[in-house]
Amino acid sequence: MLNAPYDLDMPAKRTSCVVFSSPHSGRNYPESMLNRTVLNQNVIRSSEDAFVDQLFSAAADYGAPMIAATVPRAYLDLNRSAEELDPALIQGARRHGHNPRVASGLGVIPRVVANGRAIYRGKLTMDEARLRIDTCWRPYHARIKSLLAESHEAFGQAVLVDCHSMPHEAVAMASTAKSKRPEVVLGDRFGASASAKVVDRIEAAFVAAGLNVARNAPFAGAYVTQTYGRPSRHQHAVQVEIDRSLYMDEARIEPNENFAAFQEILREIIQDIARVGEEPLRLAAE
Repeated sequence: MLNAPYDLDMPAKRTSCVVFSSPHSGRNYPESMLNRTVLNQNVIRSSEDAFVDQLFSAAADYGAPMIAATVPRAYLDLNRSAEELDPALIQGARRHGHNPRVASGLGVIPRVVANGRAIYRGKLTMDEARLRIDTCWRPYHARIKSLLAESHEAFGQAVLVDCHSMPHEAVAMASTAKSKRPEVVLGDRFGASASAKVVDRIEAAFVAAGLNVARNAPFAGAYVTQTYGRPSRHQHAVQVEIDRSLYMDEARIEPNENFAAFQEILREIIQDIARVGEEPLRLAAE
């Protein structure tokens, strides 16, 4: 069994309506899972957004809470609905229409890691799936909801910045003769999860740091942005995807020689993003 499914770093004083989250950086693998997987300990980590929690660890210094999963994505995907159960993995799970994420093995209890490599030999019981959801998924999302509610209470609005990393190969082919390869992709579900003003401010923070930014391609946002992004209610959710090659050796899953410098760049970006929530009435009136 895992212990707490997340770490929460709270500022000494909330001065921003922004909440930072990292649902895929968990790396506490339970022994029971490692004993059952057919993958080695390096391959099973290939789905992690490794070190993203460390990259954004300065959030509390600028008045914003940071919640980061400790539960690994290969064990439970916190960026999926609790109902996205995979019949090919979970005994007794029923198929509810066509869900491309579930069909590809990337439901709330993943069947595969990166490049479609199977995690288990055989199926898991429904009881085990429900235990993972009840002990990890529900507490994590309950805490996100409470943090956003606190932002609303204090500032009249909330901005959730959902932090992820993407394989370099996912964006390596995205450049064209007219555009540079994106180093950061912001996902707002094509305007459905955040106001243009909020996304513009977040994009400006990354651009000011010299990073190439794209929107919604190839990643527009998944369960977290879809669920918590309610711009009409002054609640915005933006997914941030960062090219892993900027700060880590993807094959070894280790920080590279640029890690510390990139972390400092992100510190300035985090400070800038946290300021989105310093004047709540201006944004709330939008």
